[in-house]
Amino acid sequence: MRSVKIVIKNLFGIKEKQLNGKSVEITGTNGSGKSSIIDAIRYALTNNSNRDYIVRSGETEGEILIETDTGLSIDRKKRTTQADYKSIKENGKDVAKPESFLSQIFTPMQLNPVEFTHMSRQEQNRIILDLIVFDWDLNTIKEWFGEIPQGIDYQQNILQVLNDIQAEKGQYFQDRQDLNRDIRTKKAFIEDIAKDIPANYDTKKWDSYDLGTKYKELQTITTSNSEIQRAKVFKDSYDNKVRGYEAEKEISISSEEKAIASEKEGLTKNIERMKAEIIAAEDKLKGLASKLEDKKKIAISEYETKVAKLDGDVQTANKYAGKVPTDTTELNDEINTAETMKKHLNEYNRMVNMQSEMDTLTTKSEELTRKIELARELPSQILKTATIPVKGLTVENGIPLINGLPISNLSEGEQLDLCVDVAISKPNALQIILIDGAEKLADDNRLKLYTKCKEKGLQFIATRTTNDSELEVTEL
Repeated sequence: MRSVKIVIKNLFGIKEKQLNGKSVEITGTNGSGKSSIIDAIRYALTNNSNRDYIVRSGETEGEILIETDTGLSIDRKKRTTQADYKSIKENGKDVAKPESFLSQIFTPMQLNPVEFTHMSRQEQNRIILDLIVFDWDLNTIKEWFGEIPQGIDYQQNILQVLNDIQAEKGQYFQDRQDLNRDIRTKKAFIEDIAKDIPANYDTKKWDSYDLGTKYKELQTITTSNSEIQRAKVFKDSYDNKVRGYEAEKEISISSEEKAIASEKEGLTKNIERMKAEIIAAEDKLKGLASKLEDKKKIAISEYETKVAKLDGDVQTANKYAGKVPTDTTELNDEINTAETMKKHLNEYNRMVNMQSEMDTLTTKSEELTRKIELARELPSQILKTATIPVKGLTVENGIPLINGLPISNLSEGEQLDLCVDVAISKPNALQIILIDGAEKLADDNRLKLYTKCKEKGLQFIATRTTNDSELEVTEL
């Protein structure tokens, strides 16, 4: 599709200008209106301008009309006192969604190839990637990743989107770093806990081990063993105690006999002097005999009581004296082991819980890794089915390559060749290139660009600043 007529009226600094569809170079000094022609054509195609005033000073309406050899007519009017006007028709019929239609018949590189050579690497890459045609939307992203990843500019080309998803600054990569950091921290804690826990630690056994019952069992056995020991000692001392009690009895009787004898002797000696008291003394003497019998009875009774109690204790001792004490060594060892093992329970459970948390984090990290790897693998799959507009264009890690080289590595001439290749890549596109500021190019690159455009059948409209005060249009 080529233009056959371009008419500009009262736009920017142009009063009226008409081009006939030929390739031309417009020359003149700065301010002579060269760029106004280029800007007017861009305005017709994009409905945008970076100029503050579009309508020529002193006028109320500016217009540009472009007609092509395929029957396309673009008529756009900018008005200062009423609504703007546009008419986009194909063979006399209005085009549906005209602005969208226009955006499909050219690329940004066609409208300013010189500017493209001076763009940043990122901007050049974005423009090239936008040329790759692949049908996708947010549902496509959701099908791939199960969600819409955050922090991504989805107005970009799909390859740039995927590159941002897998990039180190992307949310997936950052989240995975955080998860892996937590995993390493928990792993260190687990290893620190594990070094103090015995090998083959049976948490179920020690968690259910009834230490209280074992304590009671040990106490019962210890008490029984103590009774047995005391019984043996008691039996061994029985005869000694009996002899002791008998000696106490004999000593008590002897003491009383001596006391009575002494008292009797004293009384007898005093009888003569106490004649008057003989009867009383004799009565008392009789009473002393009775008293002695009472004392004997008391001593004998106490002896018999103690022996009876001792015999009772012997019977109790007999129950234990013949028994063998139970060996508590094994039970003590078991309880000591249980006490030690139970001390590890809390730390062991903490370690198990931390391991579970670490497994969960690892699963999440692996899922993020899967998504990152998917974002890295998808471009190669996309390029198998996508429409690639330029020969030799590939994409690696989100970066477009031309015959294996990044755009930024191409020379100015090679980048201009790329712009021409892009211009002819769409069969139904407008075959025109707007070269504004050709004086910025090296002379040989400018001439090569003009030559290549003509060889490829492209119409170009170029502006070049010269010292001529008059605007001059030269057909090439």
